[in-house]
Amino acid sequence: MAMQIISVVGALMVLVAYGLIQAGTWRELDAGYLALNILGSLLLGIVAIEDRRVGFVLLEFAWAGIALVGVARAIRARRAARSL
Repeated sequence: MAMQIISVVGALMVLVAYGLIQAGTWRELDAGYLALNILGSLLLGIVAIEDRRVGFVLLEFAWAGIALVGVARAIRARRAARSL
């Protein structure tokens, strides 16, 4: 039961982040978007490990890694904006 709850929470985090991007509320480098993507995909990755779903593990941890690249881009963009 706990894994089901974790998977639903993780999926909702990723879906809410995507929905807010599509609605124009957030942009791709917004902290909230990146945080929801990273946390949601890590939760789903944990569930995938527990279920021994190799493809799903790969997908979720790749998704989190891509979001971490977004965090690095956001940090660089903020630093560049401050130096202007």
